[in-house]
This record gives sequence, structure tokens and C-alpha cells, in this order.
Amino acid sequence: MAYLKRYIEEQIKEALETSGAIVVAGPKFCGKTTTCELFAKSKYTLDTLSKIRMVEANPEAILIGDNPRLIDEWQNVPDLWNCVRSEIDHRDNKFGQFIFTGSSTPAEKDNIYHSGSGRIVTIKMRPMSLYESNDSKGLVSLKELFNEKKELFVINDSHTLLDTAFFICRGGWPLSINTDREKALKITKNYCSTLFEFENSKNQKFRNKKPELFKMILRSYARNISTEARKSALIDDINRHDDRKLDEETFDQYVEALNDLYIVKDIEAWNPNFRSKTVIITSPTRHFIDTSVATYSLNMSPNDLLNDPKTFGFMFEDFVVKELSIYIANYGGEIRHFRDGNGLECDTVIHLSNGDYALVEIKLGGEKLINEGISNLKSIEEKILENNQKLPSFKMIVTASGDARIKDGVYIVPINMLKA
Repeated sequence: MAYLKRYIEEQIKEALETSGAIVVAGPKFCGKTTTCELFAKSKYTLDTLSKIRMVEANPEAILIGDNPRLIDEWQNVPDLWNCVRSEIDHRDNKFGQFIFTGSSTPAEKDNIYHSGSGRIVTIKMRPMSLYESNDSKGLVSLKELFNEKKELFVINDSHTLLDTAFFICRGGWPLSINTDREKALKITKNYCSTLFEFENSKNQKFRNKKPELFKMILRSYARNISTEARKSALIDDINRHDDRKLDEETFDQYVEALNDLYIVKDIEAWNPNFRSKTVIITSPTRHFIDTSVATYSLNMSPNDLLNDPKTFGFMFEDFVVKELSIYIANYGGEIRHFRDGNGLECDTVIHLSNGDYALVEIKLGGEKLINEGISNLKSIEEKILENNQKLPSFKMIVTASGDARIKDGVYIVPINMLKA
């Protein structure tokens, strides 16, 4: 299978030029090792019990090799973190010495004695975006929208709601790309079915947990995707749907494990520091690292999404959050959401490290929903003006299909038109 270029390559290149070691962390099968091999000159993979035991006995030995040296699934021997940090010091802090990849955080975090600050940089990797998988035309660049206003009108009649529903269910897993749709969905299903197989893992944090309970919690996350559902609401939802009495402590342990496995990723709230007495809601919204895990958890196909517009809308919002997160990562961007105590809200705020930001609403499409989104964005902008705050660089509505255009000063952009 031909390699498809990833946006994260730019981050990896820059990090290797400015730090002694990097960690590329993300879910299983998102392409970490394949991408990192582009930069490595030697490699060691900790993928068997015998290799892990050998390295535990003498971790310094596997640091010997041409640099950058790639150590795959490093978290199976957490002491490697300390060894690499020490080795970088001995090499006078030379840059680009080691690349770690990991599909979970280490279980024995207490065995990591140093933060690695100044020596080790962590980069988070997600599954592929539509542009990386050649499923987006890439005619609208977020970077360009931040830098200048542009005219926009592109006919997009070859892309349908069913296409978007398929991309959501297929996900961005490299092995499911560039094959026919039926096979792609089966590949994703096979991947998701193995998420909680820990029989060969040395990581007791995961092995001691019940796969069925993981699945119950994921189903609840999926039923509450793209919402600010509180922990108590999720626990009640699990107990109601799955006829189980789940306590808060157990829930916390399992959700921590899901975060450590890079499966779920909540989005924090954006606070514009309004001087008014309006309360800003700070609850995070519930999201997945890839929406296909959510649709798998609820056993939903592309046609199921089409037949359930409400669920489709929530899944699409999660999907857009994933896409935007990938597109803005290379220039210091973060995704946030906004809602105040009066019910005024914005699905997504793209916030850059230089203080620039954009307001983004996410709608399946149709003039009614688009007009509602435009009205909402204008209301938020008026509130920003009232508080003498910095105005957004642009306002945008991301749709699941339709043409790319500008309406009332707002960019209307279908998801298959975007790129970084």
C-alpha cells in the first residue's frame, strides 16, 4: 500500500531539530510507526514478551544504533524514558537522537523520575484527515482564511450526505483507506473489535479491566457524543441502558484508561473573558479521537446515520472536531467550544497560539440550519463587540455536503473542501 503524506511529518521534523528525543503518541493503527520510520535510521520494536524482558534487564543496550533511533511501543518498558533522558545529557543534549512511539501511556508512571522537560517533546497523532486520505479536495485552507479574506464559490455536487456518513464510519485508519467501501468498513470494524484485547500486554492497568465494561462506557460516550454530559449523567446512562450498577470510582478508572489509550478526547471550553456578568459554561464536551469508534460502539452504519439525522448531527460534529484538530496542529492551534449561561453557544472555536481565533458552527446542511448558524455566529460576534474584545479572524459553518460559498460574511464550507 502506497504511503500517504501526513501533516504530523512537519511537527516531527521540527521537533527532531529542536529536542533530543520525541514521543509520537496516539491510538493503535493510526500510522505512528510508518510515519516515524521516514525519519529513523535504526529501529527496535518492543512487541513481544521476550524483547520486553530483555530490555527490562538492560534498557541502555537498545539505545545503541544509528540516530534518530526509533523505539516502537516504548511504554512497555517505562524506565526507557529515564535512560533516554540520561543518554541525551551524556551526548551533550544533541538534537534528534531518539523517537519513541506509543499507543498508550505507561502503567507505571511512578517509575518515570524526570519530566524530560527540555529534552523530550511529545507530539499527539490522530488517524488521518480527509485531506490526508485524498478524500478532501482541499480548496479551502484554514491557514489562508486566518491570513486573508478570500472570495469563495465552488460547486460540490459530486459529494453527498452518504459520502460523509461513510467517512465517519470508516474513520481515518490507514489500513481502511484506498479500498472499496464495503471492505473499508469491515477493516474499521475489525480494528475496533480488538481495542480491548490486552492478553499479551504487560500493562496491568489495562489487563485487569473488563473489556465489556470498556464497551459499556464507550456506548455511553457515543450516546452523549458532542455534548457536555456530566459524569453523573454518563453513569446513570450506563446503569439505565446496560442494567448495571456502576460506581463513580470505577467509572473514573475506566475513563482514565480510555484517555491513556487515546480513544476518547474531551474538548475544553473557551473563555473569552467577557466583563459582563454572564456566566461562561466551563464543562468539556465529550469527543472521540476518531468518530468511527463511536459509530462502531452503537453498531451504526452509514445508512443508519442517514436514517437518524439527530444522531448524524452529533456524530458529524465530533468528526469535524477531529478534522479541524489535525488541520490546525501544525501552527499551534487548539479546538475549544463555547456556551454561556444564556444559552448562546458556538460548536467550535479554533484558537491559535498568537491569540487569533475563528468561530465555527457545524451543520449537516440545508438553508434552515445554515441560517440558524449564521444568526448564532453574529450574536456571538455582537457580544464580543460589546465587551471590546478581539474579533474573530473569520466565521465559518462546516457542512456535510453542499457547495462552498460565502453568505452574510460567513464562509460555508463542506467538510470535503477543507485542508490545513
